Amino acid sequence: MPPRHQIKQWISPEEPMPALPKYKRVLLKLSGEALMGEDLFGINRATIERIVGEIGAVAELNIELSVVIGGGNIFRGVAPGAQGMDRATADYMGMLATIMNALALQDSMKQHNIVARVQSALSVEQVVEPYIRGKALRYLEEGKVVIFAAGTGNPFFTTDTAAALRASEMGAEIVLKGTKVDGVYTADPKLDPGATKYDEITFREAMIKDLKVMDATAFALCRDQKLPINVFSIFKEGALKRVVMGENEGTLVHV
Repeated sequence: MPPRHQIKQWISPEEPMPALPKYKRVLLKLSGEALMGEDLFGINRATIERIVGEIGAVAELNIELSVVIGGGNIFRGVAPGAQGMDRATADYMGMLATIMNALALQDSMKQHNIVARVQSALSVEQVVEPYIRGKALRYLEEGKVVIFAAGTGNPFFTTDTAAALRASEMGAEIVLKGTKVDGVYTADPKLDPGATKYDEITFREAMIKDLKVMDATAFALCRDQKLPINVFSIFKEGALKRVVMGENEGTLVHV
């Protein structure tokens, strides 16, 4: 059987050879808030289906894709009651919220004929698989989408850090951070109308200018592993596919 990424010989001399994806293995970081749509909290069904449609367009390119999902959309609804709560306890609640999001994402993918597996850093074996690196790698090689839930499994670490960690473990070529903003700006574009977007920037420049690309731990890990980050809007139609094709979309942060 030929390798999964082997390109068939292009026979027709009259048609140009189709463009090939720039990356073969990527990790997509999604915030829980991305699933809310215009709602105050929770999961907006139309929004999650649209995001899954974007993921499906990438999966059709035979790109090995894994996803790290946050839990802010669910935890936001209980956050007022968590005020004054022990930080570790609150973080574990957030991790459980990511498992709920991962299951919703997997279910929507199933309805779109995308085979996905959820692996959790917390042990909830009646619901999802535990995180096992070798099994996750095998799923990717088989063409399945792997959704990583429960962050790193430890309090005091964000899902940004989980994304950087899992991307490094999976041998991903890039971290794709899907947000509500279409890239990294010189300032918050909501507060500063004169803010301009970077097409690309180095890790060093981003640190000097104190740009909030990811949290400090995640950013440092990506920098040390020479793992580029592309920040783009997950709400911009076709943006995810354009990123993996190597087109100028969002902001590329590199060494």
